[in-house]
Amino acid sequence: MTEQIKAFILRNHLKPGDPLPTESVLCESLGASRSSVREAIKTLSALDIVEVRHGHGMYVGRLSLVALVESLAFRVQLSSRDDFTVLGEVIGVRQLLEQGLAASLVAALEEPHFDALAALVSEMRELADKGETFVEQDRAFHLLLMEPLKIDLVQQLTGAFWDVHSMVAPLLAPSTADGRETADAHAEIVAAARRRDVAAFQAAIEAHYGPVRKQLATHLRDSGNAVDGRPGGR
Repeated sequence: MTEQIKAFILRNHLKPGDPLPTESVLCESLGASRSSVREAIKTLSALDIVEVRHGHGMYVGRLSLVALVESLAFRVQLSSRDDFTVLGEVIGVRQLLEQGLAASLVAALEEPHFDALAALVSEMRELADKGETFVEQDRAFHLLLMEPLKIDLVQQLTGAFWDVHSMVAPLLAPSTADGRETADAHAEIVAAARRRDVAAFQAAIEAHYGPVRKQLATHLRDSGNAVDGRPGGR
């Protein structure tokens, strides 16, 4: 029944936010029982394909990556009991995405972006010097870095991977030195982008993941695994 409702949305060219028919109309249109339609709506709602607004009706959902974030986060939490393999894979995909888009990003970023990114780096450095984490600033940095591309899926993926990362980041217990190194690497990302230097930008992206790779290596050392967070690294 979930596939039938998705087909109904596609067949009627509905977009996110568009209203859906009532349960009774869907039952009649799809030739299904109310209970099967209701169960399908629950499933699609969990996937953010359908949004149920109590008292207002049903709508096509935002089609976000909420379900992906929850699934990945749970996988990472399960993995963390033994090793951090899944987190290493998430980091690898993040790096592949950012380095793969390097040329487009360096060309698209403009002075207002550089100023905003530099301001976030300053906040990171201040917090690092105090021995504090800067998860919010780091997430904002990477979302802002991707913003000029105006590709919604890229923004969603960046946010989704960061949400997963931030859920398990406390388990890695980064040191103050790691925090400073990470903040400095973010500064180099901005500097390379200002110079329109794609190769330096890609190198800075890789360096940016250095501290978290070291933290992963610490946790993985005793398990005998060799996941290092690099694309394809095992």
